[in-house]
Amino acid sequence: MVKPVTVLLAVLFLGAGISLTASAADTVDVYKSPYCGCCEKWFKHLQQAGFPVRTHDVVDIPAARQRLGMPDRLGSCHTAKVAGYVVEGHVPVADIQRLLKEKPKALGIVVPSMSPGSPGMESSKPVPYNTLLVQSGGETSIFAKH
Repeated sequence: MVKPVTVLLAVLFLGAGISLTASAADTVDVYKSPYCGCCEKWFKHLQQAGFPVRTHDVVDIPAARQRLGMPDRLGSCHTAKVAGYVVEGHVPVADIQRLLKEKPKALGIVVPSMSPGSPGMESSKPVPYNTLLVQSGGETSIFAKH
Protein backbone atom coordinates (compact mmCIF):
# COMPACT_ATOMS: atom_id res chain seq x y z
CA MET A 1 0.00 0.00 0.00
CA VAL A 2 1.34 3.45 -0.96
CA LYS A 3 1.13 6.00 1.82
CA PRO A 4 -0.57 9.32 0.99
CA VAL A 5 2.56 11.20 2.11
CA THR A 6 4.63 9.28 -0.50
CA VAL A 7 2.14 10.18 -3.23
CA LEU A 8 2.15 13.82 -2.13
CA LEU A 9 5.96 13.96 -2.18
CA ALA A 10 6.06 12.35 -5.63
CA VAL A 11 3.57 14.90 -6.95
CA LEU A 12 5.56 17.77 -5.43
CA PHE A 13 8.83 16.53 -6.97
CA LEU A 14 7.21 15.99 -10.36
CA GLY A 15 5.59 19.41 -10.17
CA ALA A 16 8.93 20.99 -9.31
CA GLY A 17 10.57 19.22 -12.24
CA ILE A 18 7.94 20.45 -14.64
CA SER A 19 8.28 24.00 -13.29
CA LEU A 20 12.07 23.96 -13.59
CA THR A 21 11.89 22.70 -17.15
CA ALA A 22 9.44 25.39 -18.18
CA SER A 23 11.52 28.21 -16.65
CA ALA A 24 14.70 26.86 -18.26
CA ALA A 25 13.17 27.21 -21.72
CA ASP A 26 13.94 30.89 -22.29
CA THR A 27 12.26 32.32 -25.36
CA VAL A 28 14.63 33.69 -27.99
CA ASP A 29 13.33 36.79 -29.79
CA VAL A 30 14.96 36.92 -33.23
CA TYR A 31 14.97 40.10 -35.32
CA LYS A 32 15.61 39.18 -38.95
CA SER A 33 14.96 40.12 -42.55
CA PRO A 34 11.87 38.46 -44.00
CA TYR A 35 14.00 37.43 -46.98
CA CYS A 36 16.89 35.69 -45.19
CA GLY A 37 17.02 31.89 -45.41
CA CYS A 38 20.07 31.35 -43.20
CA CYS A 39 18.29 33.07 -40.30
CA GLU A 40 15.54 30.46 -40.47
CA LYS A 41 18.14 27.69 -40.43
CA TRP A 42 19.71 29.25 -37.33
CA PHE A 43 16.51 29.52 -35.33
CA LYS A 44 15.59 25.93 -36.29
CA HIS A 45 18.98 25.00 -34.75
CA LEU A 46 17.76 26.69 -31.54
CA GLN A 47 14.34 25.03 -31.65
CA GLN A 48 15.93 21.59 -32.03
CA ALA A 49 17.76 22.26 -28.75
CA GLY A 50 14.48 23.13 -27.02
CA PHE A 51 14.52 26.92 -27.19
CA PRO A 52 11.18 28.52 -28.00
CA VAL A 53 11.79 31.05 -30.79
CA ARG A 54 9.70 34.10 -31.58
CA THR A 55 10.66 35.75 -34.88
CA HIS A 56 10.20 39.39 -35.79
CA ASP A 57 10.61 40.35 -39.45
CA VAL A 58 12.21 43.77 -39.65
CA VAL A 59 13.38 45.79 -42.62
CA ASP A 60 16.24 47.52 -40.80
CA ILE A 61 18.43 44.97 -38.99
CA PRO A 62 21.09 47.57 -38.01
CA ALA A 63 18.37 49.63 -36.27
CA ALA A 64 17.17 46.55 -34.35
CA ARG A 65 20.78 45.77 -33.39
CA GLN A 66 21.31 49.35 -32.23
CA ARG A 67 18.12 49.26 -30.11
CA LEU A 68 19.52 46.21 -28.31
CA GLY A 69 22.90 47.90 -27.77
CA MET A 70 25.07 45.66 -29.95
CA PRO A 71 27.83 47.61 -31.74
CA ASP A 72 27.28 47.72 -35.49
CA ARG A 73 30.89 46.62 -36.16
CA LEU A 74 29.93 43.22 -34.68
CA GLY A 75 26.83 42.88 -36.83
CA SER A 76 25.50 39.90 -38.73
CA CYS A 77 22.30 39.17 -40.61
CA HIS A 78 20.11 38.80 -37.51
CA THR A 79 20.09 39.78 -33.87
CA ALA A 80 18.31 38.18 -30.95
CA LYS A 81 17.55 38.63 -27.28
CA VAL A 82 17.30 35.87 -24.68
CA ALA A 83 17.12 36.16 -20.89
CA GLY A 84 18.37 39.75 -21.02
CA TYR A 85 21.35 38.98 -23.29
CA VAL A 86 21.85 40.02 -26.90
CA VAL A 87 22.86 37.20 -29.26
CA GLU A 88 24.16 38.43 -32.60
CA GLY A 89 24.68 36.25 -35.65
CA HIS A 90 25.09 32.51 -36.09
CA VAL A 91 25.99 31.63 -32.49
CA PRO A 92 26.00 27.89 -31.71
CA VAL A 93 23.33 26.78 -29.26
CA ALA A 94 25.99 25.34 -26.91
CA ASP A 95 27.42 28.85 -26.49
CA ILE A 96 23.97 30.26 -25.68
CA GLN A 97 23.39 27.49 -23.14
CA ARG A 98 26.77 28.22 -21.55
CA LEU A 99 25.97 31.96 -21.45
CA LEU A 100 22.67 31.29 -19.68
CA LYS A 101 24.32 28.88 -17.25
CA GLU A 102 27.33 31.04 -16.35
CA LYS A 103 25.43 34.37 -16.44
CA PRO A 104 28.46 36.63 -17.00
CA LYS A 105 28.09 40.37 -16.55
CA ALA A 106 27.95 41.27 -20.26
CA LEU A 107 25.76 42.62 -23.03
CA GLY A 108 25.80 39.27 -24.82
CA ILE A 109 27.62 37.10 -27.34
CA VAL A 110 28.27 37.39 -31.04
CA VAL A 111 29.60 35.53 -34.05
CA PRO A 112 30.40 38.52 -36.27
CA SER A 113 29.81 38.30 -39.98
CA MET A 114 28.47 35.05 -41.44
CA SER A 115 31.11 32.38 -40.84
CA PRO A 116 30.89 29.34 -43.14
CA GLY A 117 30.34 26.31 -40.93
CA SER A 118 28.46 28.13 -38.17
CA PRO A 119 24.86 27.03 -37.43
CA GLY A 120 22.66 28.07 -40.33
CA MET A 121 25.72 28.65 -42.51
CA GLU A 122 26.65 24.99 -42.97
CA SER A 123 29.35 24.56 -45.58
CA SER A 124 31.48 21.87 -47.18
CA LYS A 125 34.40 24.22 -46.45
CA PRO A 126 33.89 25.49 -42.88
CA VAL A 127 36.32 28.03 -41.49
CA PRO A 128 37.40 28.42 -37.86
CA TYR A 129 35.53 31.18 -36.04
CA ASN A 130 35.12 32.58 -32.53
CA THR A 131 32.12 33.46 -30.46
CA LEU A 132 32.88 36.73 -28.67
CA LEU A 133 31.62 37.91 -25.29
CA VAL A 134 30.58 41.55 -25.61
CA GLN A 135 30.65 43.98 -22.69
CA SER A 136 28.20 46.88 -22.42
CA GLY A 137 30.91 49.29 -23.65
CA GLY A 138 31.52 47.19 -26.77
CA GLU A 139 34.75 45.54 -25.58
CA THR A 140 35.08 41.90 -26.66
CA SER A 141 36.90 38.77 -25.55
CA ILE A 142 36.85 35.23 -26.89
CA PHE A 143 34.02 33.22 -25.34
CA ALA A 144 34.42 30.05 -27.44
CA LYS A 145 36.48 28.82 -30.39
CA HIS A 146 34.98 26.72 -33.17
